[in-house]
Amino acid sequence: MLAKKKKLSKKEIKEDKLVTTFYEAKSFYEKNQTAIFAVVGAVAALIAVILFYSSRVDEKNLAASTELTRVLPTYNAGLYQQAIDGKPGTKEIGLLKIVDEYGGSEQGELARIYLANAYYFTGQVDKALEQYDSYSGNDDIMIAAALAGKAGCYETKGDYEEAAKLFEKAANVSKYVPANGEYLLNAGINLIKINKYNKAKVLLNKVKKDYPTTMAAREVEKFLAIVNS
Repeated sequence: MLAKKKKLSKKEIKEDKLVTTFYEAKSFYEKNQTAIFAVVGAVAALIAVILFYSSRVDEKNLAASTELTRVLPTYNAGLYQQAIDGKPGTKEIGLLKIVDEYGGSEQGELARIYLANAYYFTGQVDKALEQYDSYSGNDDIMIAAALAGKAGCYETKGDYEEAAKLFEKAANVSKYVPANGEYLLNAGINLIKINKYNKAKVLLNKVKKDYPTTMAAREVEKFLAIVNS
């Protein structure tokens, strides 16, 4: 005769489930510990890579900033070719080398804008265009400056329509860019050159309306006189 099965209490049922769960988890761990260690190792490696990359970015930014500080007095003095090439026998390595070594960092990309400007001011328009086009920083003012720089290159080449498009695009990067009025004015001027007076009038009036205290607003009336004549 079979013995009567003992009815388990709620407490015993709970304890039994805990024991079962423990052994199930233990069994899963033992069967899959290689995969678990691999995942944990991968996560740890990813964190290490992120930390290393962040550290390297900070180092590159600091180094680029230091080198840029050395060359800016030469650039500001209008010695653009020397600013590009650097000065032998000194710590001034030049904008081209700064961009080569530290491009991709925020300060390295700022140096790229200066390099592009220096190329433009020395008549090396294609090289300037290449550098403006390669800008990859995140600063809105510099993004707008790169677009405006490209616009200036196209204007020099006689492609006034492309220049106007890029100047207008530069003015629309962010409302907080101080040069927006100037960019719109230049867009309007380039449109006048290709007889697109209606579009030019819209942009020139926008300068008057949205940027009334800027230097561009003081200049805009003489160009509005052209489109209104």
